Amino acid sequence: MGRILRGLAGGGDLRVVAAETTDVVEEARLRHGLSPTATAALGRAMTGALLLAQLLLKTPKERITLRVEGTGPLGGILVEADPQGNVRGYVKNPEAEVPLREDGKLNVGELVGAGVLRVDRSLPNGEVYTSTVPLVSGEIAEDLAHYLWQSEQIPSAVLLGVRVKGEGEVEVAGGVAVQVMPGAKEEVLGRLEANLKDLPGLTPLLRERGLEGALEALLAGLGFERTDLRALGYLQNEIPARFRCRCNREKALEALVFFTPEEREEMIVKDGGAEVVCHWCGEVYRFSPEEVRSLVAEVRCPDCGALWLYPKGDGTLARIEGETCRCGRKVELPSESRPQA
Repeated sequence: MGRILRGLAGGGDLRVVAAETTDVVEEARLRHGLSPTATAALGRAMTGALLLAQLLLKTPKERITLRVEGTGPLGGILVEADPQGNVRGYVKNPEAEVPLREDGKLNVGELVGAGVLRVDRSLPNGEVYTSTVPLVSGEIAEDLAHYLWQSEQIPSAVLLGVRVKGEGEVEVAGGVAVQVMPGAKEEVLGRLEANLKDLPGLTPLLRERGLEGALEALLAGLGFERTDLRALGYLQNEIPARFRCRCNREKALEALVFFTPEEREEMIVKDGGAEVVCHWCGEVYRFSPEEVRSLVAEVRCPDCGALWLYPKGDGTLARIEGETCRCGRKVELPSESRPQA
């Protein structure tokens, strides 16, 4: 399990969030069968999402989603995180790989390619706020700092690192985000810039000195003070960070209703049932012929075939949202089939 620290530096002029995510990124690598450079790309994005969730989200029920849409062989990255330290994510082409850079480091920028970063903030009331910015380098850290400045007007430094070893297993992973507060003193900014310039890189610091040691080097002379998180229920004074998906067997079974009854019957004939794989975490759910055939009561649009009404795995009914189908037809359901509000 990873961990997240929060605090202030520079007499309150700097807000700091730091995360140690070695175990989190290693679990993602194993779940998705990632190549070394894909591991670094997804690991940086997952760590960055955890940092942004602490900086931008205000309530436990909010979530942040990062979509890195690049032209490189990776095909794209999708990551979701919340303020409780839960994160999940995947890449489109997990086995994609490119040669190392001239300095011997993993070439995440080339694997990602040119493109855009889209950030969705999901609020408890269901509203979603989306911001899109061009990718600066595809190396993720610079792209997140660019997003914070362009879309949130938050001047920040973002450092992310993932180091792999052996057959690709994660040796160390983590990140730090430093937000400059309004009215920050020039001497504080000057010291932070000098520290960043002299920093050998986040990954070697994490490897040699750990998360606290990396913060000590980055914030030398700035008086870092950790936020006391025990009042929020975190007895270890840090927020646990973990790879956690929101999928379950019921949701996986519900996904099968988007196939026609004929397609579901073909699954039974060919495979003896059905198999659903979660894109987010790679979990495999298998269903018997009886479970697949239980999904028979459904109502579809007579014009485009879109699903309007279907039974969920717990026996309740799920209904299309809104009164209009995607094709424009008014949704009309049998009154006896309407689910209770």
